[in-house]
Amino acid sequence: MRILIVGGGGREHALAWKAARSPRVSEVFCAPGNPGMATIGTCLGIAADDIDRLLAAAREHQIDLTIVGPEQPLVMGIVDRFQAAGLRIWGPSRAAAELEGSKVAMKEFMRRHNIPTAQCKIFDDPALAHAYIDEFGLPAVIKCDGLAAGKGVTVATTAEAAHGAIDDIMVRRIFGAEAGRRLVIEEVLRGEEISIFALCDGHNAILLDTAQDHKQVGEGDTGPNTGGMGAFTPARDLLSQRHEDDIVRRILVPTMAGLVQEGRPYVGLLYLGIMLTDHGPKTLEYNVRFGDPECQPLMLRLESDLIDLCEACIDGRLDQQDITWSNDTAICVTLASQGYPGSYPKGRPITGLDQPLFGEQAVVFHAGTRLDGDQLVTDGGRVLSVCARGSDLDSARNQVYAACDLIHFEGVHFRRDIGRRHG
Repeated sequence: MRILIVGGGGREHALAWKAARSPRVSEVFCAPGNPGMATIGTCLGIAADDIDRLLAAAREHQIDLTIVGPEQPLVMGIVDRFQAAGLRIWGPSRAAAELEGSKVAMKEFMRRHNIPTAQCKIFDDPALAHAYIDEFGLPAVIKCDGLAAGKGVTVATTAEAAHGAIDDIMVRRIFGAEAGRRLVIEEVLRGEEISIFALCDGHNAILLDTAQDHKQVGEGDTGPNTGGMGAFTPARDLLSQRHEDDIVRRILVPTMAGLVQEGRPYVGLLYLGIMLTDHGPKTLEYNVRFGDPECQPLMLRLESDLIDLCEACIDGRLDQQDITWSNDTAICVTLASQGYPGSYPKGRPITGLDQPLFGEQAVVFHAGTRLDGDQLVTDGGRVLSVCARGSDLDSARNQVYAACDLIHFEGVHFRRDIGRRHG
């Protein structure tokens, strides 16, 4: 089979890495890809949101299956376009992808189907949003309606932070004119946050193993939210059987059933951001694709064939599939550019990736890199996803941080507490 991976970040590098290990795969193409993905297959240099060119490339290269990594092309309707052209593609339709494309639509869907979530108010007028904060107080979670690359959420504990977030979203429109047209203000949920992933074929779903992300930039879960500073799997000690049963019965099943009822059955990977509260699991958000960086350590532990699973989703055969996982623990640490998640420089040389440790005990997935001649340089906020496996969490942590310490670029920073819990 000839496979096309759409995207060019750490998540997509991990998907390409795993897809290439399938005995069914003869060739991997990536669009746009990155220097790490170029060691696995052919990078086409086509942007992930350039659907016309992606469709033409899939035809030209006789692609048998396209796997979509990022949310943007899914929200834009890449699956509908490919299917209309008779091409096999893994991911949700444009209508189903609205669960991530609009926070407002997501909250309204959960209200319609009685899915447990935080209480919220929706605003299309910044003055009313400011007045609501002044009247009802803090803390509050303020969310941009549209896609914001994982950065459109502020947990505000001060009036200054809350009013600043409202102005950033709706007045300064830092996440874009359309994305900032509306916002959601919701209550702060207390508890342990966990990432739940389910493969879906429209009617059936299979839970993947548990993972936990570390969103905040600073150690001890401090500082602003990011796209993700690291993750580990499994995180089974966080999730009791009662919690898992509640998530399936009260969240996953009504989500799948609600989408079928609304004529937009869900196919692909559904991400549930869950807060385990004293009143049971509640839904923080839906994502319509793998989390990044959770995808990276999950791919290290997945023993089943990724291609078989993707095709079972497309063909409605998930009820005939079993998923096998390594007993190891896997961990991912994000190496970030100086200044991230704010503004950051690009073009800083990266060294240390030729160390013997890599390929033996650790794997590095490229997230924000490019080649300047023969020199690998930084080209994003999250630059590299350094991953390792071990027999338990401590051994995995030892492996991954030994690998992190071998890599250097000016201003590099990363959290040294990935895999530790903070209460």
